[in-house]
Amino acid sequence: MLQVGGIGLWGLNLPGLLRAEAQTTKRFAPKADSCILVFLDGGPSHLDMWDMKPDAPAEIRGEFKPIPTSLPGVQFSEHLPLFARQMHHCTLIRSAHHSVNNSHGAAVYTALTGLDRGEVGGKASATDYPAMGSVLGMYRPPEHPVVPFVSMPYITAEGAGGPPQPGFFGGWLGRALDPFFVLKDPNAADFGMSELAWPENVGLGRREQRVRLASDLDSLTGSLGGDRRVREMNQFQAKAFDLLASPKTRDAFRIDREHPKTRDAYGRNIYGQSILLARRLIEAGTRFACITWAPDANATWDTHGNNFQKLKDPLLPQLDAAVSSLISDLNARGMLDRTLVVVMGEFGRSPKINAGAGRDHWNFGYSLLMAGGGIKAGYVHGASDKIGGRPQRDPVTPAEIVSTIYHCLGVPHDLELHDQLQRPLTVVPNGKPIADVLA
Repeated sequence: MLQVGGIGLWGLNLPGLLRAEAQTTKRFAPKADSCILVFLDGGPSHLDMWDMKPDAPAEIRGEFKPIPTSLPGVQFSEHLPLFARQMHHCTLIRSAHHSVNNSHGAAVYTALTGLDRGEVGGKASATDYPAMGSVLGMYRPPEHPVVPFVSMPYITAEGAGGPPQPGFFGGWLGRALDPFFVLKDPNAADFGMSELAWPENVGLGRREQRVRLASDLDSLTGSLGGDRRVREMNQFQAKAFDLLASPKTRDAFRIDREHPKTRDAYGRNIYGQSILLARRLIEAGTRFACITWAPDANATWDTHGNNFQKLKDPLLPQLDAAVSSLISDLNARGMLDRTLVVVMGEFGRSPKINAGAGRDHWNFGYSLLMAGGGIKAGYVHGASDKIGGRPQRDPVTPAEIVSTIYHCLGVPHDLELHDQLQRPLTVVPNGKPIADVLA
Protein backbone atom coordinates (compact mmCIF):
# COMPACT_ATOMS: atom_id res chain seq x y z
CA MET A 1 0.00 0.00 0.00
CA LEU A 2 2.84 2.39 0.80
CA GLN A 3 4.47 1.64 -2.54
CA VAL A 4 1.28 2.23 -4.49
CA GLY A 5 0.56 5.45 -2.59
CA GLY A 6 4.09 6.72 -3.09
CA ILE A 7 3.92 6.63 -6.84
CA GLY A 8 0.97 9.00 -6.87
CA LEU A 9 3.52 11.73 -7.52
CA TRP A 10 3.99 10.34 -11.02
CA GLY A 11 0.32 9.82 -11.81
CA LEU A 12 0.52 6.02 -11.92
CA ASN A 13 -2.13 3.70 -10.56
CA LEU A 14 -1.81 0.07 -9.40
CA PRO A 15 -2.12 -1.45 -12.91
CA GLY A 16 0.52 0.99 -14.13
CA LEU A 17 2.84 -0.01 -11.31
CA LEU A 18 2.40 -3.71 -12.00
CA ARG A 19 3.06 -3.22 -15.70
CA ALA A 20 6.21 -1.23 -14.93
CA GLU A 21 7.41 -3.96 -12.58
CA ALA A 22 6.72 -6.59 -15.24
CA GLN A 23 9.24 -4.82 -17.48
CA THR A 24 12.08 -4.88 -14.98
CA THR A 25 13.64 -7.73 -16.94
CA LYS A 26 14.41 -5.14 -19.62
CA ARG A 27 16.55 -3.12 -17.23
CA PHE A 28 20.27 -2.91 -17.93
CA ALA A 29 23.13 -1.03 -16.37
CA PRO A 30 23.19 2.58 -17.56
CA LYS A 31 26.47 4.05 -18.78
CA ALA A 32 25.29 7.58 -17.90
CA ASP A 33 23.33 8.93 -14.96
CA SER A 34 22.36 12.22 -16.55
CA CYS A 35 22.23 14.12 -19.82
CA ILE A 36 22.86 17.71 -20.90
CA LEU A 37 21.21 18.43 -24.24
CA VAL A 38 22.32 21.61 -26.01
CA PHE A 39 19.58 22.00 -28.61
CA LEU A 40 20.48 24.45 -31.38
CA ASP A 41 16.90 25.31 -32.22
CA GLY A 42 16.46 26.66 -35.72
CA GLY A 43 18.87 24.34 -37.54
CA PRO A 44 22.67 24.89 -37.31
CA SER A 45 24.77 24.90 -40.47
CA HIS A 46 26.77 21.67 -40.39
CA LEU A 47 28.69 22.86 -43.47
CA ASP A 48 30.10 25.83 -41.54
CA MET A 49 30.74 24.00 -38.28
CA TRP A 50 31.92 20.39 -38.33
CA ASP A 51 31.33 18.93 -41.80
CA MET A 52 33.12 21.47 -43.94
CA LYS A 53 33.76 20.92 -47.65
CA PRO A 54 36.88 22.96 -48.50
CA ASP A 55 37.22 21.36 -51.96
CA ALA A 56 33.63 22.13 -53.02
CA PRO A 57 32.75 25.11 -55.24
CA ALA A 58 32.61 28.51 -53.52
CA GLU A 59 28.81 28.57 -53.48
CA ILE A 60 28.93 25.39 -51.39
CA ARG A 61 32.01 25.69 -49.18
CA GLY A 62 31.27 29.20 -47.94
CA GLU A 63 33.58 31.72 -46.27
CA PHE A 64 35.06 29.81 -43.34
CA LYS A 65 38.34 27.89 -43.27
CA PRO A 66 38.76 24.46 -41.66
CA ILE A 67 41.15 23.87 -38.75
CA PRO A 68 42.46 20.59 -37.29
CA THR A 69 40.94 19.12 -34.16
CA SER A 70 42.42 16.99 -31.38
CA LEU A 71 41.32 13.93 -33.39
CA PRO A 72 43.70 13.45 -36.33
CA GLY A 73 42.06 13.84 -39.72
CA VAL A 74 38.96 15.61 -38.42
CA GLN A 75 38.42 19.31 -39.05
CA PHE A 76 36.12 21.94 -37.57
CA SER A 77 35.37 25.51 -38.53
CA GLU A 78 37.98 28.13 -37.73
CA HIS A 79 35.38 29.71 -35.42
CA LEU A 80 35.29 26.64 -33.14
CA PRO A 81 38.94 26.53 -31.99
CA LEU A 82 38.21 25.63 -28.35
CA PHE A 83 35.63 23.02 -29.26
CA ALA A 84 38.12 21.50 -31.72
CA ARG A 85 40.48 20.74 -28.81
CA GLN A 86 37.80 18.55 -27.21
CA MET A 87 37.06 16.33 -30.23
CA HIS A 88 39.10 13.44 -28.80
CA HIS A 89 36.40 13.13 -26.12
CA CYS A 90 33.53 13.09 -28.64
CA THR A 91 31.65 11.16 -31.29
CA LEU A 92 30.72 13.23 -34.34
CA ILE A 93 27.82 11.91 -36.43
CA ARG A 94 27.93 13.25 -39.99
CA SER A 95 25.16 11.17 -41.53
CA ALA A 96 21.93 12.17 -39.79
CA HIS A 97 18.86 12.68 -41.95
CA HIS A 98 15.08 12.48 -41.88
CA SER A 99 12.18 12.64 -44.31
CA VAL A 100 9.97 14.83 -42.12
CA ASN A 101 8.91 18.06 -43.75
CA ASN A 102 11.44 20.72 -42.89
CA SER A 103 9.25 23.14 -40.98
CA HIS A 104 10.71 23.83 -37.55
CA GLY A 105 7.97 22.49 -35.28
CA ALA A 106 7.60 19.16 -37.06
CA ALA A 107 11.37 18.66 -37.31
CA VAL A 108 11.98 19.66 -33.68
CA TYR A 109 9.40 17.12 -32.52
CA THR A 110 11.06 14.43 -34.64
CA ALA A 111 14.56 15.30 -33.39
CA LEU A 112 13.50 15.19 -29.74
CA THR A 113 11.21 12.15 -29.78
CA GLY A 114 12.10 10.20 -32.93
CA LEU A 115 8.45 10.41 -34.02
CA ASP A 116 6.86 12.09 -37.04
CA ARG A 117 3.47 13.67 -36.40
CA GLY A 118 2.98 13.99 -40.15
CA GLU A 119 2.10 17.68 -40.27
CA VAL A 120 3.58 21.04 -41.13
CA GLY A 121 4.62 23.22 -38.21
CA GLY A 122 2.42 22.49 -35.23
CA LYS A 123 2.43 23.23 -31.54
CA ALA A 124 2.84 21.26 -28.34
CA SER A 125 -0.07 18.98 -27.53
CA ALA A 126 -1.14 16.79 -24.62
CA THR A 127 -1.09 13.81 -27.01
CA ASP A 128 2.56 14.32 -27.99
CA TYR A 129 5.16 11.73 -27.13
CA PRO A 130 6.98 12.77 -23.96
CA ALA A 131 10.32 14.54 -23.88
CA MET A 132 13.37 12.41 -23.13
CA GLY A 133 13.76 14.20 -19.79
CA SER A 134 10.18 13.33 -18.84
CA VAL A 135 10.71 9.62 -19.50
CA LEU A 136 14.07 9.58 -17.73
CA GLY A 137 12.70 11.44 -14.72
CA MET A 138 9.94 8.87 -14.35
CA TYR A 139 11.93 5.73 -15.15
CA ARG A 140 15.05 6.77 -13.22
CA PRO A 141 14.02 9.45 -10.73
CA PRO A 142 16.84 11.28 -8.92
CA GLU A 143 18.29 9.61 -5.85
CA HIS A 144 17.78 12.77 -3.77
CA PRO A 145 14.98 15.35 -3.68
CA VAL A 146 16.02 17.50 -6.61
CA VAL A 147 14.29 18.65 -9.78
CA PRO A 148 14.60 15.71 -12.25
CA PHE A 149 14.17 17.57 -15.58
CA VAL A 150 15.05 21.20 -16.30
CA SER A 151 14.64 23.20 -19.52
CA MET A 152 16.08 26.68 -20.03
CA PRO A 153 16.38 29.56 -20.79
CA TYR A 154 13.29 29.71 -23.05
CA ILE A 155 10.12 27.86 -23.95
CA THR A 156 10.96 28.14 -27.63
CA ALA A 157 8.09 29.37 -29.80
CA GLU A 158 7.48 28.16 -33.33
CA GLY A 159 7.84 31.76 -34.46
CA ALA A 160 7.89 35.13 -32.73
CA GLY A 161 4.65 35.26 -30.74
CA GLY A 162 3.74 31.74 -31.86
CA PRO A 163 2.84 28.62 -29.85
CA PRO A 164 5.41 26.54 -27.92
CA GLN A 165 7.18 23.94 -30.01
CA PRO A 166 6.45 20.27 -29.33
CA GLY A 167 8.94 17.79 -27.89
CA PHE A 168 9.87 19.58 -24.67
CA PHE A 169 6.92 18.52 -22.48
CA GLY A 170 5.46 15.53 -20.66
CA GLY A 171 2.90 14.91 -23.43
CA TRP A 172 0.75 11.85 -22.82
CA LEU A 173 2.59 11.11 -19.56
CA GLY A 174 0.88 14.16 -18.09
CA ARG A 175 1.83 17.70 -17.17
CA ALA A 176 3.35 16.60 -13.87
CA LEU A 177 6.28 15.32 -15.98
CA ASP A 178 6.83 18.61 -17.79
CA PRO A 179 10.29 20.06 -17.13
CA PHE A 180 10.97 22.68 -14.51
CA PHE A 181 11.36 25.71 -16.77
CA VAL A 182 14.02 28.27 -15.84
CA LEU A 183 13.01 31.35 -17.81
CA LYS A 184 15.35 33.85 -16.19
CA ASP A 185 18.76 34.90 -17.46
CA PRO A 186 21.48 33.19 -15.36
CA ASN A 187 23.84 35.89 -16.60
CA ALA A 188 21.82 38.64 -14.92
CA ALA A 189 23.32 40.15 -11.79
CA ASP A 190 20.09 39.57 -9.87
CA PHE A 191 19.52 36.00 -11.06
CA GLY A 192 17.87 33.83 -8.45
CA MET A 193 15.02 31.38 -8.03
CA SER A 194 12.78 32.94 -5.41
CA GLU A 195 10.20 30.29 -6.33
CA LEU A 196 12.35 27.76 -4.45
CA ALA A 197 12.23 29.58 -1.12
CA TRP A 198 9.50 29.51 1.50
CA PRO A 199 7.97 32.91 2.28
CA GLU A 200 9.70 34.51 5.27
CA ASN A 201 6.48 34.49 7.32
CA VAL A 202 6.01 30.72 6.91
CA GLY A 203 7.80 28.98 9.75
CA LEU A 204 8.56 25.28 10.13
CA GLY A 205 5.27 24.56 11.92
CA ARG A 206 3.17 26.19 9.20
CA ARG A 207 5.16 24.37 6.51
CA GLU A 208 4.39 21.01 8.11
CA GLN A 209 0.71 21.96 8.45
CA ARG A 210 0.55 22.85 4.74
CA VAL A 211 2.14 19.57 3.74
CA ARG A 212 -0.34 17.61 5.92
CA LEU A 213 -3.28 19.60 4.51
CA ALA A 214 -2.19 18.95 0.96
CA SER A 215 -1.79 15.25 1.76
CA ASP A 216 -5.28 15.10 3.29
CA LEU A 217 -6.80 16.80 0.25
CA ASP A 218 -4.90 14.44 -2.05
CA SER A 219 -6.34 11.45 -0.16
CA LEU A 220 -9.84 12.92 -0.33
CA THR A 221 -9.75 13.59 -4.06
CA GLY A 222 -8.25 10.15 -4.61
CA SER A 223 -11.06 8.44 -2.71
CA LEU A 224 -13.64 10.42 -4.66
CA GLY A 225 -12.05 9.59 -7.99
CA GLY A 226 -11.39 13.21 -9.00
CA ASP A 227 -10.62 14.38 -12.50
CA ARG A 228 -7.30 14.56 -14.29
CA ARG A 229 -6.83 18.29 -13.62
CA VAL A 230 -7.19 17.80 -9.85
CA ARG A 231 -4.74 14.90 -9.89
CA GLU A 232 -2.22 16.95 -11.87
CA MET A 233 -2.55 19.86 -9.45
CA ASN A 234 -1.90 17.52 -6.53
CA GLN A 235 1.16 16.18 -8.32
CA PHE A 236 2.43 19.71 -8.93
CA GLN A 237 1.97 20.50 -5.24
CA ALA A 238 3.85 17.37 -4.19
CA LYS A 239 6.75 18.28 -6.48
CA ALA A 240 6.72 21.86 -5.22
CA PHE A 241 6.96 20.74 -1.58
CA ASP A 242 9.85 18.43 -2.47
CA LEU A 243 11.71 21.27 -4.18
CA LEU A 244 11.10 23.72 -1.36
CA ALA A 245 12.55 21.18 1.05
CA SER A 246 15.58 20.47 -1.15
CA PRO A 247 18.76 22.36 -0.28
CA LYS A 248 20.50 20.61 -3.19
CA THR A 249 18.18 22.26 -5.71
CA ARG A 250 18.44 25.67 -4.07
CA ASP A 251 22.23 25.47 -3.88
CA ALA A 252 22.51 24.35 -7.51
CA PHE A 253 20.84 27.57 -8.64
CA ARG A 254 23.41 29.70 -6.77
CA ILE A 255 25.47 30.25 -9.90
CA ASP A 256 26.99 33.30 -8.23
CA ARG A 257 29.07 30.89 -6.14
CA GLU A 258 31.01 29.79 -9.22
CA HIS A 259 34.50 31.25 -9.60
CA PRO A 260 34.43 34.32 -11.89
CA LYS A 261 37.04 32.70 -14.17
CA THR A 262 34.78 29.68 -14.63
CA ARG A 263 31.84 31.90 -15.49
CA ASP A 264 34.00 33.84 -17.94
CA ALA A 265 35.14 30.61 -19.62
CA TYR A 266 31.55 29.51 -20.31
CA GLY A 267 30.73 32.96 -21.67
CA ARG A 268 28.96 35.84 -19.99
CA ASN A 269 25.76 35.47 -21.97
CA ILE A 270 22.41 33.77 -21.41
CA TYR A 271 23.40 30.55 -23.21
CA GLY A 272 26.86 30.11 -21.72
CA GLN A 273 25.57 30.66 -18.21
CA SER A 274 22.60 28.34 -18.84
CA ILE A 275 25.04 25.58 -19.80
CA LEU A 276 27.08 26.26 -16.66
CA LEU A 277 23.86 26.14 -14.63
CA ALA A 278 23.05 22.81 -16.28
CA ARG A 279 26.36 21.43 -15.05
CA ARG A 280 25.56 22.59 -11.51
CA LEU A 281 22.12 20.97 -11.64
CA ILE A 282 23.51 17.68 -12.96
CA GLU A 283 26.11 17.76 -10.20
CA ALA A 284 23.25 18.14 -7.68
CA GLY A 285 21.46 15.07 -9.08
CA THR A 286 19.19 16.37 -11.84
CA ARG A 287 18.79 13.70 -14.51
CA PHE A 288 18.18 15.78 -17.65
CA ALA A 289 19.00 19.42 -18.45
CA CYS A 290 17.97 20.88 -21.81
CA ILE A 291 19.27 24.19 -23.13
CA THR A 292 17.12 25.37 -26.04
CA TRP A 293 19.18 27.99 -27.87
CA ALA A 294 16.46 30.33 -29.18
CA PRO A 295 13.49 32.31 -27.86
CA ASP A 296 11.75 31.37 -31.11
CA ALA A 297 12.71 29.14 -34.01
CA ASN A 298 13.73 32.02 -36.29
CA ALA A 299 15.83 33.94 -33.77
CA THR A 300 19.27 32.32 -33.77
CA TRP A 301 20.40 29.31 -35.83
CA ASP A 302 17.79 29.80 -38.58
CA THR A 303 20.27 31.58 -40.84
CA HIS A 304 18.34 32.05 -44.09
CA GLY A 305 20.12 35.36 -44.53
CA ASN A 306 23.54 36.66 -43.54
CA ASN A 307 24.56 33.16 -42.44
CA PHE A 308 28.27 33.77 -42.13
CA GLN A 309 28.11 37.00 -40.17
CA LYS A 310 25.58 35.54 -37.71
CA LEU A 311 27.73 32.46 -37.18
CA LYS A 312 30.94 34.44 -36.88
CA ASP A 313 29.39 36.76 -34.32
CA PRO A 314 27.79 35.75 -31.98
CA LEU A 315 26.66 32.16 -32.53
CA LEU A 316 29.82 30.11 -33.01
CA PRO A 317 31.99 31.96 -30.47
CA GLN A 318 29.29 31.55 -27.80
CA LEU A 319 28.85 27.85 -28.62
CA ASP A 320 32.62 27.35 -28.77
CA ALA A 321 33.22 28.79 -25.31
CA ALA A 322 30.25 27.15 -23.59
CA VAL A 323 30.42 23.57 -24.86
CA SER A 324 34.22 23.33 -24.80
CA SER A 325 34.16 24.55 -21.19
CA LEU A 326 31.40 22.08 -20.33
CA ILE A 327 33.26 19.05 -21.67
CA SER A 328 36.55 20.17 -20.11
CA ASP A 329 34.84 20.96 -16.80
CA LEU A 330 32.98 17.65 -16.63
CA ASN A 331 36.17 15.78 -17.43
CA ALA A 332 38.19 17.65 -14.78
CA ARG A 333 35.51 16.92 -12.16
CA GLY A 334 35.40 13.21 -13.03
CA MET A 335 31.81 13.59 -14.26
CA LEU A 336 32.15 13.08 -18.01
CA ASP A 337 32.09 9.29 -17.81
CA ARG A 338 28.61 9.41 -16.22
CA THR A 339 27.20 12.46 -18.02
CA LEU A 340 26.00 12.31 -21.61
CA VAL A 341 26.42 15.55 -23.58
CA VAL A 342 24.49 15.99 -26.84
CA VAL A 343 24.74 18.99 -29.19
CA MET A 344 22.25 18.97 -32.06
CA GLY A 345 19.48 20.77 -33.90
CA GLU A 346 16.40 19.65 -35.80
CA PHE A 347 18.16 19.68 -39.21
CA GLY A 348 21.09 21.29 -41.02
CA ARG A 349 21.37 23.96 -43.71
CA SER A 350 21.31 23.68 -47.49
CA PRO A 351 24.59 23.07 -49.32
CA LYS A 352 24.03 25.91 -51.79
CA ILE A 353 24.27 29.44 -50.43
CA ASN A 354 21.19 31.47 -51.34
CA ALA A 355 20.94 34.98 -52.76
CA GLY A 356 20.78 36.46 -49.25
CA ALA A 357 24.17 34.99 -48.25
CA GLY A 358 22.27 32.44 -46.17
CA ARG A 359 21.50 28.75 -46.13
CA ASP A 360 18.00 27.29 -45.98
CA HIS A 361 16.40 24.37 -44.07
CA TRP A 362 17.94 21.00 -44.94
CA ASN A 363 16.67 17.76 -43.42
CA PHE A 364 18.30 15.47 -46.00
CA GLY A 365 21.70 15.43 -44.27
CA TYR A 366 23.19 17.04 -41.16
CA SER A 367 25.56 16.50 -38.24
CA LEU A 368 25.46 16.30 -34.46
CA LEU A 369 27.89 15.65 -31.64
CA MET A 370 27.78 13.42 -28.56
CA ALA A 371 30.23 12.92 -25.71
CA GLY A 372 30.52 11.31 -22.32
CA GLY A 373 28.66 8.47 -20.65
CA GLY A 374 28.23 5.49 -22.95
CA ILE A 375 29.63 7.13 -26.10
CA LYS A 376 32.89 6.34 -27.89
CA ALA A 377 35.61 8.94 -27.50
CA GLY A 378 37.40 10.18 -30.62
CA TYR A 379 35.11 8.71 -33.26
CA VAL A 380 33.35 9.88 -36.42
CA HIS A 381 30.28 7.98 -37.51
CA GLY A 382 29.14 8.08 -41.12
CA ALA A 383 29.93 10.59 -43.81
CA SER A 384 28.09 12.96 -46.10
CA ASP A 385 28.53 13.29 -49.83
CA LYS A 386 30.99 15.73 -51.42
CA ILE A 387 28.70 18.73 -50.97
CA GLY A 388 27.35 17.78 -47.52
CA GLY A 389 23.89 17.25 -48.92
CA ARG A 390 23.04 13.64 -48.09
CA PRO A 391 24.53 10.72 -46.16
CA GLN A 392 27.08 8.76 -48.15
CA ARG A 393 27.85 6.18 -45.50
CA ASP A 394 26.08 4.79 -42.40
CA PRO A 395 22.97 6.99 -42.40
CA VAL A 396 21.13 7.46 -39.09
CA THR A 397 17.67 8.74 -38.25
CA PRO A 398 16.34 10.79 -35.31
CA ALA A 399 14.66 7.66 -33.91
CA GLU A 400 18.07 5.95 -33.79
CA ILE A 401 19.65 9.02 -32.17
CA VAL A 402 16.95 9.24 -29.50
CA SER A 403 17.19 5.47 -28.91
CA THR A 404 20.96 5.83 -28.44
CA ILE A 405 20.47 8.59 -25.85
CA TYR A 406 17.95 6.45 -23.97
CA HIS A 407 20.26 3.42 -24.11
CA CYS A 408 23.17 5.33 -22.59
CA LEU A 409 20.87 6.49 -19.79
CA GLY A 410 19.63 2.97 -19.03
CA VAL A 411 16.15 3.38 -20.54
CA PRO A 412 15.11 0.64 -23.01
CA HIS A 413 14.17 2.29 -26.30
CA ASP A 414 11.32 -0.21 -26.65
CA LEU A 415 10.01 0.46 -23.14
CA GLU A 416 6.22 0.25 -23.01
CA LEU A 417 4.53 3.01 -21.03
CA HIS A 418 0.88 3.90 -20.65
CA ASP A 419 -0.75 7.24 -21.23
CA GLN A 420 -3.39 8.69 -18.93
CA LEU A 421 -6.05 6.64 -20.71
CA GLN A 422 -3.99 3.49 -19.98
CA ARG A 423 -3.17 2.89 -23.63
CA PRO A 424 0.14 1.06 -24.14
CA LEU A 425 2.71 3.07 -26.13
CA THR A 426 6.36 2.32 -26.95
CA VAL A 427 8.81 5.09 -26.12
CA VAL A 428 10.58 4.92 -29.52
CA PRO A 429 8.49 2.79 -31.89
CA ASN A 430 10.75 3.02 -34.96
CA GLY A 431 14.37 2.97 -33.93
CA LYS A 432 17.15 1.22 -32.07
CA PRO A 433 20.50 2.37 -30.65
CA ILE A 434 23.42 3.03 -33.01
CA ALA A 435 25.72 0.22 -31.94
CA ASP A 436 28.88 1.69 -33.53
CA VAL A 437 28.82 4.86 -31.42
CA LEU A 438 28.39 3.06 -28.09
CA ALA A 439 31.47 2.64 -25.90
